Amino acid sequence: MESRDEMTKPALHALCQAFIQERIDAARTAMQAAQESSSSETKSSAGDKYETGREMANAERDRNAAHMQQAQQLQAELARISPNGACDTVRPGALVHTSMGRFYISISAGRLVIEGGPEVFAVSAAAPVALALKGLRAGEQVAFNGRAVQVLAVE
Repeated sequence: MESRDEMTKPALHALCQAFIQERIDAARTAMQAAQESSSSETKSSAGDKYETGREMANAERDRNAAHMQQAQQLQAELARISPNGACDTVRPGALVHTSMGRFYISISAGRLVIEGGPEVFAVSAAAPVALALKGLRAGEQVAFNGRAVQVLAVE
């Protein structure tokens, strides 16, 4: 079990990196499309239609730039986490097995599945479940959403 667990955290970390890269790529593509749309607008006889179209394209580009910035912030947050370090308490970088499921304390990437392995939820250290579990060790328990949650293991 130990060698499989050692491979799990780096694999989960890689899935989080792929999640972020997909968001960056999608934002970049959408920004380019909005820029092209803005650039291709031509004056029309409809008066302000040209300016309105340009403004809408610029607003779309700005929205996607904000999405890219958020993804880059996630990337920086994930870069501060070492997936190879062992953890004995719940903290960023920990893979936590609980009576409620498994959590990789890293970024909010949602449900992750490694082929042949159990599902794991990648959650930010600021997520309510991570805050509730913070600092706990295997064998300890906490109340979360009105339920007792047992920490079974921390890797």
